[in-house]
Amino acid sequence: MNILLLNEIPTKLLSSCSSFSGKEFMGTIDKCSNLSAPGPDRISWKHLKAIVKDDECLENIVNIANACIDLGHWPTHFKLSLSIIIPKPDKASYNSIKFFYSIILLNILEKLIKKVIALISFHHSITRCYL
Repeated sequence: MNILLLNEIPTKLLSSCSSFSGKEFMGTIDKCSNLSAPGPDRISWKHLKAIVKDDECLENIVNIANACIDLGHWPTHFKLSLSIIIPKPDKASYNSIKFFYSIILLNILEKLIKKVIALISFHHSITRCYL
């Protein structure tokens, strides 16, 4: 094996994003419904809201998010999902996929981090539009 091949791989640019804050996470969590179904990790928004009341737990979640961005790595655990297939009511036959609803449930920390990223991206794009 030619190890010099590794020299041809471009180096990853470091992210220019600033670190996430607990305030951004708390604001995002507060807006989430307690009625949402939990994903494969079995944690609901209601559970997460109780967990982040502890400052140390919130800090750990923020650190996980920052590490994901800093390292450019999305953990396998976040990529897991659970699919639920529900038949649509009052159909004469269920021999086609179009007669079913598909619901994809994701892990709660993945959803939270993506929501915070989207929120920050939205605010940055708004700021750029008005400058």
